[in-house]
Amino acid sequence: MPFLIDGHNLIPKIPGLHLDEIDDEMQLVSLLQEFCRRQRKQVEVYFDNAPLNGVRARNLGQVVARFVRQGTTADEAMRGRLLRLGREARNWTVVSSDQAVQSAARAAQAHIMTSDAFSRLLRETLADSGLEAGKSTDISLSQDEVDDWMKLFGEK
Repeated sequence: MPFLIDGHNLIPKIPGLHLDEIDDEMQLVSLLQEFCRRQRKQVEVYFDNAPLNGVRARNLGQVVARFVRQGTTADEAMRGRLLRLGREARNWTVVSSDQAVQSAARAAQAHIMTSDAFSRLLRETLADSGLEAGKSTDISLSQDEVDDWMKLFGEK
């Protein structure tokens, strides 16, 4: 069962990640990639406040990171995704502690998991991988990946 995740709602629930860090989204995506590899799951994660001219979606293996432009919210984008899924939404688990997102998930008959519960599942899955949240990791990125991230989150 794939996951639809409210990224900025999840980040503060993971020890070692903080919303005020410049690369908090990439740190979460890295953890989710390892989670997907180990659990053989797919994830779509939504983030608010992407720059207007930035990348809107990145397919990173089993993780699709969606960056929602200013003027709309990740919550709205997630509700729209649930509507587009139609009857298939019942095969998805929505991860958010936001009541409006949970209400949309219920209406779409999707499964619901709070951000706290998913954080526990993520930490249990990654416990012996060396990618535990809060632990230092060396993640190598290609120059193209660095350039993409700088376009997305760098200064204008």
